[in-house]
Amino acid sequence: MALDALTLASTLQTAGRHPALPFRVALADGRQLEMLRLFRVLPGKRLVGEAELAGNRVLAKLFIGRRSEQRWRQERAGLEALVFAGLPTPALVAAMPMAGGGHALLTDFLDLAESLAECWSRVAGRTAADDETLSLLAPALTLVGRLHAAGLVQDDLHLANFLRHNGRLLVIDGDAVRVVSQPQAMPMADACANLAVLLAQLPVEWEDRWAALLPAYRAGAGEVSPDLPALRSQVARVRAWRLRDFLAKTVRDCTLFAVEQSFTRFSAVLRQDAEVLAPLLDAPDCAISAGLTLKDGGTCTVSRVLVGDRMLLIKRYNLKGVSHALGRLWRPSRAWHSWQEGHRLQFLGIPTPAPLALIEERCGPLRRRAWLVCEYCPGPNLLMHLSPDQVPPAEEARAMLNLFESMHRQRISHGDLKATNLLWDAGRILLIDLDAVVQHRLPGAHTRAWRRDRARLLRNWPAASILRHWLDDHLPAA
Repeated sequence: MALDALTLASTLQTAGRHPALPFRVALADGRQLEMLRLFRVLPGKRLVGEAELAGNRVLAKLFIGRRSEQRWRQERAGLEALVFAGLPTPALVAAMPMAGGGHALLTDFLDLAESLAECWSRVAGRTAADDETLSLLAPALTLVGRLHAAGLVQDDLHLANFLRHNGRLLVIDGDAVRVVSQPQAMPMADACANLAVLLAQLPVEWEDRWAALLPAYRAGAGEVSPDLPALRSQVARVRAWRLRDFLAKTVRDCTLFAVEQSFTRFSAVLRQDAEVLAPLLDAPDCAISAGLTLKDGGTCTVSRVLVGDRMLLIKRYNLKGVSHALGRLWRPSRAWHSWQEGHRLQFLGIPTPAPLALIEERCGPLRRRAWLVCEYCPGPNLLMHLSPDQVPPAEEARAMLNLFESMHRQRISHGDLKATNLLWDAGRILLIDLDAVVQHRLPGAHTRAWRRDRARLLRNWPAASILRHWLDDHLPAA
C-alpha cells in the first residue's frame, strides 16, 4: 500500500484478516499513525499492532466496526480504572477518533515484553509442585487480588492478559476491565467467580496446589479471600463453559480456525496451517493416493502423507453401500466426531495426535463421505511395545496411569481400547481412533462405559500374564 495515501476505517473493515502493511491513518488532532505490524485482527471490528506516532513506537488499537465508539470508550474507561487503582498497566499515549472514521487508542509499546502465557508455555509440562511454576503464577494471583480489592474484575482473565517487562508484571486489555464496586473491595462471590476464570485454565492436577497459590492472591486482595470449596465449584462451572465454547469454535470461522461451508462441502482447518494444507484440502483423495496406505478397509481408508517437512495422517470415512450411506446422511460424520473429540482431549490435556483439518461432502444438510487430517505419530502401539511377561518400564507405567487417571477424572470413555489404539511416543501414551470417544455427563453412564473400556484393555494380553495382572491392580477401579 502506498504510504502517501491515508487509509479509512471503511477500507480496513473490508480488508479481512490480512490488511496490507504498512498503512497510515489520520487522527482527529491531525497527526498520522503508521501501522507497522499486526498482532491481532478481528475482521471488520478491531486491529491491534505495533505502530509509529511522531517518531515514537506505540501499541495501537484501532476500533473500526459499527460499535467502534462504544468499544473504544470501554477500553479507555478500563485503562483509567486500572490507573486510578494504582495497578501497573502500559501508559495511555492517546485516545481519540480517527479522521477517516473509527477510533484509536494508543499505549506505550513495551519492547521485549513477554506475555505470561508465553512464559507459562515453557514450564507448563512440569509438576505443579515445581517452585518455578509457582513463582511464575504467584505475581499474577497478587495482581488479581489487587484488582478485586479495588472493586475491579477482568472479564477476559487469562495469562495472555498479563505482560512481563523489565521484571514487572502488568495488566493489559482495558476493554475487559469492569468496575464492580470501585473503590471498595468487591463482594466475595464476585471475587470467587472471577478468580475461578483464571484457575480454570490451569491443568486439573493443579487443584492440589491451589492452597499454595492463594497466599499470593490474599497478598493483593486483603480481606477478600474465597474459600476452597466455593472456588472448586466455580472452577468446575468455568471449565465446562470454556470447553463448550472452544468446541463450538472448532466448527466456525474464528481466530483459531478457518471454516468454509457451501451446499456441497464443509471444511475446517487450524488457521495457522490453512495455507500449507490448502492443496491437500482441495484434493484429499489425490493426497491419499500419493501417500503410503496404512489401512484400506470398507468403512475407512488411512494414508500417511508428507506435506512440506511434516508427516501427516489422512483418514477417509467411506460409505460401504446404499443402506450405510442412508444411515449416515442425517448424522454428523465420524470424521466430525473425531475432530471434535480430538480437540476435546487436547483441551483437557489428554495426549492425542493433533487434529488439523476436517472435510465433509454434503448435499445441503445431508452428509456423505468425510476426511480427517491429523499429525502422524511414529511411535509403536502398546501391543508391540510392551511385553506381557513383565511389568511395564517405569516411564511407560507412569504415562499409562496418568492417561487413564486423566480420562477417568474427566469421565471420558474411548469405546474401543485395543492396545493398537494406544501409541508410545516421546514419553507419552497417545490415544488414537476417536470415533467412539464420549465425555459422560452422568457418573453412572461413565462407570458403565469405563467398565467396558477397562475390560477391553485387559483382554489385549493373556489372562495369566504379568502385564495384565499389573494393569488390573493399578488401573482405576471398574
